[in-house]
Parts: sequence; C-alpha cells; structure tokens
Amino acid sequence: MSRRLLRLYPAGFRRAFGDEMAEAYREATEGAGPFARLREACDIVAHALRLRLRVGSAQRGGHLFAAAAPFALAATGAHAAFRLASTLNSAYVTGRPDFEDPIGYAINGCHLLTLVAAVVALSGRFAAGARWMFAGAAGTAVCLLVAVLPGALDMPLEHAAYLAPPLLVAALPLVCPPDLRPPRRIRSAAGLTALMIWAPLTVVILALLDASGLGMIVPWRFAVLVSAALVLAGRPALSGVRTGGQFALAAAPFLVTGHFTGVVGEETALPWLALLAVTGLAVRLWRRRTPGTTGRA
Repeated sequence: MSRRLLRLYPAGFRRAFGDEMAEAYREATEGAGPFARLREACDIVAHALRLRLRVGSAQRGGHLFAAAAPFALAATGAHAAFRLASTLNSAYVTGRPDFEDPIGYAINGCHLLTLVAAVVALSGRFAAGARWMFAGAAGTAVCLLVAVLPGALDMPLEHAAYLAPPLLVAALPLVCPPDLRPPRRIRSAAGLTALMIWAPLTVVILALLDASGLGMIVPWRFAVLVSAALVLAGRPALSGVRTGGQFALAAAPFLVTGHFTGVVGEETALPWLALLAVTGLAVRLWRRRTPGTTGRA
C-alpha cells in the first residue's frame, strides 16, 4: 500500500493493522488495471475517513448514521419525486412546460436520476444507489446555482444556505459503514426493473390526480410519496431505530425536505416537532417493552 494512503489512518490503527492492510491492498491490486486500483484507493480513503470521524462500524457514530441512512434515502427520493410531480402538474394545467430552457431540462433530469437511484438504494443496491442519488442531488444544486448565478455571486452565503441542506441529506447515506448497510430486499433483476418503472409512473399519476382536482394538496402529495418510500425501506429500516439519537437523525431528513417542499414552515414547525416528539417517545417505550431491541448510540 502507498505510504500516503496508509497515513490517512489514525496512528493507533496503523500500528495495529498497518502491515495487514498493506498486504491486503497488495493482493487486491496485483495485476489489476487502473480503474480497479482507483476503486481500491477510494475504498481505503473512505475507510480511513470513517475511522478518523469515528463513524466506523465498531463505533457509536457508525451505528447512528447506519440507522438514519434508509430514511435519508426515502426523504431525498420523496423530495425529488415531489419536484417532478409539481413540474408535470404545472405543465398539464398550463398546457406548456415551465422548463423549456436547457437548465430546466437538466434540473428535471437530475431529479429523475435522484428518484430512481433512491429506489435502487432502498431495494438493496445500496452503494451504487446512494452514490448516484448524491450525484443527482449535487447535479440539481449545480443547475440551480447556474440558474441564479448573478444573484449567487452577490449573495453567496444565502444561496449556499439554501442549497446545502438537501445536499447534506443526500450525502448522509454515504457515511453509512459498508458492513452496516441495509439488507437487499429485491434480489431479482425483474423486480428491480419493475421498481424503477413504478417510481416515475407514480409521479405521473400523482401529477394527473392533482390536476384533476381530486384533492392531492401539497402536504398530502408529499405524505403519499414519503409513505411509499418508507414502505420500500421496509421493516428493517424501522427496526434499526433503537435510541433517541437515532430517531432524531432519522427524522431530520424529513423535516429538511418537508421545509423545501413547503410542508414544514414557520406556522407548522411546532406541530411537526410535537408529533415527532410523541412518536419518538412511543418508539422508546415500545423498545423498552420489546425484548432484544435495546441498542446503543
């Protein structure tokens, strides 16, 4: 292993496992091509950063982020689906799309990528799905920044504060340690393909229902999308939340994305926080009464 890569690890870890890591890296890259070497180097950098940030699988921080990761995926996917449904609804009602410029098409393309990638990650292809979901969210942020570039140069902090929260939520699953990732729920390629078709189709249906006047107002539209994402995450995600800290971090993505969809605002923040507090208390009481569900972090 390159000495530069090894130095990324904490000193104690290098003393205990340095030789073993170097040997493993040598075996993994012997005769490998440049892309394989790059992938191994990236894995080492990520592992070293997790250890330095104390979010490894053997540390409390790692379990904290692992518990919150499925909910960050669900919140980011629901947010992207909400944006797509709102755009389609506006285009259907007005008879013309409001994204006729290249930036508009790019933003909607990034939303679609974010949605599909979140579905892929929740179905069990966690690593690839989480990376592409973050790429979609980052692409959206870049496109929005380009769209308001003159104003962004005048007020950089204000625009950064607007773009950063959803991007941080999308980045949260990337911190999850590899050996604590959720289990694969959809194993067949046919099942995964069906989900990837179902997600955009659900967005189209919601947009048409809203346009037909069936009462799909903003809060309920977002609630339907969040519920669908949570169903896809399944019981393993819900059972992974075992402490107050894990519950708080798992709920935070929904508050952030809810704010950016207009569901959570100044007038509704307190009721939402009260609802989350009651839910957290109920989860804690249920955990105490259910054997074998107590945990740390």
